[in-house]
Amino acid sequence: MSENSLQTLGEFIIDKQDQNQYSTGEFSRLLSAIRLASKVVNREVNKAGIADIIGHVGNTNVQGEVQQKLDVLANEIFITALSQREVVCGIASEESDDFIDIKSGPNGHLSKYVVLIDPLDGSSNIDVNVSVGTIFSIYRRVTEPGTPVQLQDFLQKGVNQIAAGYVVYGSSTMIVYTTGNGVNGFTLDPSLGTYYLSHPNMQFPESGKIYSINEGNYIKFPQGVKNYLKYCQMMEGDRPYTSRYIGSLVSDFHRNMIKGGIYIYPSYANAPHGKLRLLYECNPMAFLAEQAGGKASDGFNRILEIEPTELHQRVPFFCGSKNMVEKAEEFMRMDAVKD
Repeated sequence: MSENSLQTLGEFIIDKQDQNQYSTGEFSRLLSAIRLASKVVNREVNKAGIADIIGHVGNTNVQGEVQQKLDVLANEIFITALSQREVVCGIASEESDDFIDIKSGPNGHLSKYVVLIDPLDGSSNIDVNVSVGTIFSIYRRVTEPGTPVQLQDFLQKGVNQIAAGYVVYGSSTMIVYTTGNGVNGFTLDPSLGTYYLSHPNMQFPESGKIYSINEGNYIKFPQGVKNYLKYCQMMEGDRPYTSRYIGSLVSDFHRNMIKGGIYIYPSYANAPHGKLRLLYECNPMAFLAEQAGGKASDGFNRILEIEPTELHQRVPFFCGSKNMVEKAEEFMRMDAVKD
């Protein structure tokens, strides 16, 4: 075992405080709250097969999607962990209609941070024992500290993120995150309940041989996407590429970052603006991708430069190895010129 692998996540957070202008004791406590909540969610995910926590709760979230029981539980776990430690002034969740204003401490809304979170990405895969995840994004508030948090604190461009990451609950459980100084991955040792640095300085290969997209929707895709997929399937050079699609954004992204690949969730007939959420999914993953040498766009524009207009805004998403994303953008532009 290498020396790096012996460093715990807690030690790493403290060691790296000086590298980030925003890293303070409060910020470290915020990351520690996410770490703690992820362990609790991991426990619940791992016992989903033997406990009555899978299946629907009978209602839908703001996206109009049926909520799984674990969605609701994970949402409650993260909100509780973040709010009780007095480290955030507001939380926005994919599972909630509106943001939550949190009074941090006896003197009011003193925290400088807001968190946006997708508590359990890919939860429809739980009952078939496929990896799921949590995605989080952290910003400094833009309104005056000490006052109630406002919508504008959450509607910030992705370039303003000070940290983002995900937890993947799979064959092993990992936290992967960035504070703008590279991407590092930590694997949970379940016997000790401790995350250890296992994947330092993670990088997307510039090119890969994997494309991840739900090809069942092919007939509905924009022509530019169809043309790119045909390019991926041609027997030429290092192609054809391999199609790999799990249906959990975290899992697909994680695999592609390690092996090299592109993830695509475009707009299509049933989802003219795309399906993935800009604030809860695309911005944090785009931040991670860029920090790991990859790229993320909506097919034409950098994801991190998109101006949010609503909490649950959706956008098309092309993300992964830089050369692959740029080639997909090339096909999108060519089709746009024809139109």
